[in-house]
Amino acid sequence: MKLKGIKHIFFDLDHTLWDFDKNSSLTFQKIFGLHNVDINHEHFVKAYEPINLNYWKLYREEKINKENLRYQRLKDTFDVLNVFVEDALIDKLSSDYVVHLSSFTHLFEGTFELLDYLKPNYELHIITNGFDEAQHKKMNNSKIAPYFKTMTNAEIAGVKKPDPIIFNYALELAKASPGESIMIGDNYEADILGAKALGLEVILFNYHNSVVEANIKQVKLLQELRQYL
Repeated sequence: MKLKGIKHIFFDLDHTLWDFDKNSSLTFQKIFGLHNVDINHEHFVKAYEPINLNYWKLYREEKINKENLRYQRLKDTFDVLNVFVEDALIDKLSSDYVVHLSSFTHLFEGTFELLDYLKPNYELHIITNGFDEAQHKKMNNSKIAPYFKTMTNAEIAGVKKPDPIIFNYALELAKASPGESIMIGDNYEADILGAKALGLEVILFNYHNSVVEANIKQVKLLQELRQYL
């Protein structure tokens, strides 16, 4: 069923359009090679992903800062795998990870086709908790930046999703009202509940098959958004 009255579409970036897991895995493969880190890359990534998600939750909740997130997620993963890495090297890996991450440009299947479909009829925007310097590079390098009128990130807004301040900041920047706007993202707490609380329409990009409330619209493939927009 097509949603009526929508003029502005706000997307999350990481894990929604930009394939964070794939690009992150390739980044670790690269920086481990650059620094001769002797570790099974696939084992590392498998251990890292849930640790990273937990640290991002702590970051959203203002319990850690950016520097702690970047260092501790690596340190904890090495510890879980019983691999000793000196702090100086962890710091270097943390820094190089951010430098190289945006050089990888994999998007979720159907991203360009969806954006081409939406662009003529809607104004498109990004709301992301990702770091300012990295998010612009990701969008430019993956060639999706021209599709979007505005990009709001947590560092610019001063707070992170699901805080209503970042959504209000994005709405004001886009010159949009909640009633004519929709938020599409993969994170139930940050994207969906955060936007819904302000009166935006919401759709969960549920590619990871999370169990959510039955009344929440969800899609598992980006192409499925066409049934609503």
